[in-house]
Amino acid sequence: MILVTGGAGFIGANFVLDWLAQSQEPVLNLDKLTYAGNLENLAALANDPRHVFVQGDIGDAELVAGLLAQYQPRAVLNFAAESHVDRSIQGPEDFIQTNVVGTMRLLQAVRHYWQSLAQEPQAAFRFLHVSTDEVYGSLSKTDPAFVETNKLEPNSPYSASKAASDHLVRAWHHTYGLPVLTTNCSNNYGPFHFPEKLIPLMIVNALAGKPLPVYGDGLQVRDWLYVKDHCSAIRRVLEAGRVGEIYNVGGWNEKPNIEIVHTVCALLDELRPKPDGSSYQTQISYVQDRPGHDRRYAIDASKIERELGWKPSETFDTGIRKTVQWYLAHPDWVAHVQSGAYREWVQKNYQL
Repeated sequence: MILVTGGAGFIGANFVLDWLAQSQEPVLNLDKLTYAGNLENLAALANDPRHVFVQGDIGDAELVAGLLAQYQPRAVLNFAAESHVDRSIQGPEDFIQTNVVGTMRLLQAVRHYWQSLAQEPQAAFRFLHVSTDEVYGSLSKTDPAFVETNKLEPNSPYSASKAASDHLVRAWHHTYGLPVLTTNCSNNYGPFHFPEKLIPLMIVNALAGKPLPVYGDGLQVRDWLYVKDHCSAIRRVLEAGRVGEIYNVGGWNEKPNIEIVHTVCALLDELRPKPDGSSYQTQISYVQDRPGHDRRYAIDASKIERELGWKPSETFDTGIRKTVQWYLAHPDWVAHVQSGAYREWVQKNYQL
């Protein structure tokens, strides 16, 4: 069995679904079910005995210790995190509690469990920490892409909290010998993405006839990674990654935000054309940029390809088409996550 934390969120749920589609090995799924954790993401596993779900906090040391003792997982994969930059600007303390304090408490519980194991399972055990490219800071247009040896220069409360968690994972390896692996990924997109992030927000607002809010000039550049490619990379790192190493996971898809928005609009024009024949691009609305908005992220994913033979299978064109098609096919999922609190958040954040 493996223990997945944050397995009802966007990336975590995709990972759990993909894992159980390819393996008979059970998953113990621990998720706090905050705003972004959604059990509907895992509806396909409702009657699957291989999926054991527990609602709880990685910061609850007693709960985590009890689960580790009861289920004896061979690996812990930590997806649990507060992850939305805008929310971290409005309320940074939640990010410190989950991403820093929570990770520390999880590491402590896992360390004590690992130290109690017999020699063979102890040698095989892994703690895999899922992190982000945002810990590296921002790049200029001409800077080379982030590599694993870049120093950490986080610029938002979110990325600072993730950088702190990365440092803690490194420290627990070097101080206590805990066998850790860390992945730093670029911007994910795909099914089950909570619709306050760029791509799902554009899809949902476009279909609802609402403005498509674009920060500043829209020329902020990100590398885009289809979530199922990210999941396959994590499986590969867990399987064969070198203990103590960091692996950057990217999609080799650097694009400015406004190009992403135009691509989404063009796909919707094709797949769900408006009755009046106009383009969804007419709904684009430029709004005030967010504080400290990093200009460019870019991932050099050559290490994971060189050492582990992994590279993304989706291009941006294939991945974004699959994503738009998924949202068009799942209006009920979208409607259920759009609670009143969610609508209030978008209105407040984008000042529409």
